[in-house]
Amino acid sequence: MIYNSTRDRSVRLTSTEAILKGLSDEGGLFVPEEIPAFKKSLSELSRLDYRELAFEVMYPYLDDFTEAELKACIANAYGDNFDTAEIAPLTYADGVYYLELYHGPTIAFKDMALQILPHLMTTAAEKNNVKNDIVILTATSGDTGKAAMAGFADVPHTRIMVFFPHGGVSDVQRLQMVTQPGGNVSVVSVDGNFDDCQSGVKRIFGDTDFKKELEAKGCQFSSANSINIGRLVPQIVYYVYAYCNLLKNEKIREGDSIDICVPTGNFGNILAAYLAKKMGLPVNRLICASNKNNVLTDFFKSGTYDRNRDFHLTMSPSMDILISSNLERLIYFISGCDDRATSGFMSSLSSKGSYTITEEMKKGLSDFMAGYATEEETASEIRRVYDDTGYIIDTHTGVASAVYRALSDDAGSCPAVIASTASPYKFARSIVEAVSPDITADDRSDMDMIDELEKLTDMPEPKAVSDIKKAEIRHNMHIPADKMKEAVREFLL
Repeated sequence: MIYNSTRDRSVRLTSTEAILKGLSDEGGLFVPEEIPAFKKSLSELSRLDYRELAFEVMYPYLDDFTEAELKACIANAYGDNFDTAEIAPLTYADGVYYLELYHGPTIAFKDMALQILPHLMTTAAEKNNVKNDIVILTATSGDTGKAAMAGFADVPHTRIMVFFPHGGVSDVQRLQMVTQPGGNVSVVSVDGNFDDCQSGVKRIFGDTDFKKELEAKGCQFSSANSINIGRLVPQIVYYVYAYCNLLKNEKIREGDSIDICVPTGNFGNILAAYLAKKMGLPVNRLICASNKNNVLTDFFKSGTYDRNRDFHLTMSPSMDILISSNLERLIYFISGCDDRATSGFMSSLSSKGSYTITEEMKKGLSDFMAGYATEEETASEIRRVYDDTGYIIDTHTGVASAVYRALSDDAGSCPAVIASTASPYKFARSIVEAVSPDITADDRSDMDMIDELEKLTDMPEPKAVSDIKKAEIRHNMHIPADKMKEAVREFLL
């Protein structure tokens, strides 16, 4: 499998090279030259466990790893670090299937890819005779940072630096990051929002002189954000696994279609579902669910992407994003893999804050539906699901559930899978306020609200939360957004 850049099709890399590089030199994202089809029938795949299925789905994309190398990466990634042998169980509640992607060590869906990425990256480095230390720079809206650090902490010949928006993540998310141990780890809070952090990381990646300075010191950059193809490919697996779970348990027949609804910020998670569909997974519609930062909803309805709008801090902070980086890959695909057109759209986004796709390209959006939920609608949906079923969903899943309900008549009558992306314990205050409005929370800490949430449900407090209650603060750097490069230099040099 060859990988091209979305902004320059003449770039041709193997998967190991693309994983190591993270982002192309001209700023493009790596995409497979073709999307492979499943090699086995869905009924055959349904007889596999998660690890076996992961190999079948991922190997066509990562075929310059040997079979033994990829199987070793998978075995190391998906073991007793997850609290269920299923890895990604489906829970039926209120007429839909919630795909629980939060059973990994940091209780968020990012673990599904970030537990394997360090193994892919270190194997790729060895295969490509890389002698430099690999420096992971990552912007996070809450979950990627901790999941990436948990994966890369103390991995030999790697260093990782995470930037998060000051005041823009939940207290549990912040504590998970600033208590992270590891001699190769640094965490920095930034004045600004996630887009400022993400743009800063991209500028550093594009700073040729700075990269040369670091290379002279034996370092080279890569990324653990979903711009890295090594993040995206493992995410395809769990959508296939969800379908196979339904098939194995005779909830559907082979070939029946399902709807997939995904709470969406940076667009990587739903793009993985799109790739699953293009590989042959029977998906009726992909439902892109946004919170009040509804730039994607407007794009899918109008064909214009416009980030020139107010930025909102919401109860679903991992979706508080106005520049959805992975959308660039979709733009490339629906343009007929036109790198010049894609580069032009991204240039317009950078200079003007907006772009409008062609009428022909809009036809390529037919796989998607889009909607958004307000804060009130999200809280109401969390409460409704809890009152009706006793099942607790987090704030991001609440957005997706609310949007699915609003669009379900248009989506069709097929079974629906909703991506449940985080443990409710990561957002305990918002959950408790939603399901028990009579509880006065203003004068209580987030840790108090975790205890309150445990009283409300039979879901025990996860180990990841228990651990941060007694962990020491290890990282307290706070900088303006324009000082990110200086922070990187201080960390590395």
